[in-house]
Amino acid sequence: MTEFKICGISKTEHAVAARKYGAYWIGFVFVPGVRREISVEKVKDIIGQYRNITGPGGPGLVGLFANQPLSDVSYISGECNLDYVQLCGDEDETYWRQLDIPIIKQIKVASVGNKSKNVANLRQRVGNALDKDTIPLLDRLEKGKLGGTGKSFDWSVAAELPDDWDYMVAGGLGTANVADAITQLSPWAVDVSSGVETNGKKDINKIREFANKVVSMNESK
Repeated sequence: MTEFKICGISKTEHAVAARKYGAYWIGFVFVPGVRREISVEKVKDIIGQYRNITGPGGPGLVGLFANQPLSDVSYISGECNLDYVQLCGDEDETYWRQLDIPIIKQIKVASVGNKSKNVANLRQRVGNALDKDTIPLLDRLEKGKLGGTGKSFDWSVAAELPDDWDYMVAGGLGTANVADAITQLSPWAVDVSSGVETNGKKDINKIREFANKVVSMNESK
């Protein structure tokens, strides 16, 4: 069964929709200077309204960070009562170990160059994350970008990972290709942001369509 995450939430109604349609996680972007950056105060407001509408439980709350001070990550995680942090920068194991919260670690996948080397590098990095009880999230490697490029990576590289390894897949996913990603990779989870947006804003109809695609693929297995 493949779970899914709706990332880049900025309005209460989108968090409610993500829960309604079965998301396993919802994500809030705390990375400074990126398009979907959101303030701590705004997230607290969204979560408060969301809880009033839906009650306890539901998707895990994820905060996205990149190369930010540990003190900031810990403070924001506590203030927003997050369930996970997603690290999208160059954070190493020493950094991971100082966070007392489950971690999703973005691992960038090269789509150019020697494929054998790309596979070996990915296998080493994903295996290391799993050994450290950290959830690997595969995304496209693009120079100068922290992620969220809206572009997919070479799935054939990830297809070389062991079948029993659990990882998440991000990068350019949407209703048109998520079924193909699940068919080719059988990932533990898929992660979408721009793929459920219209004119740069979350679209409830697209959230529903994306969720239905994932559910349909799970039912067909």
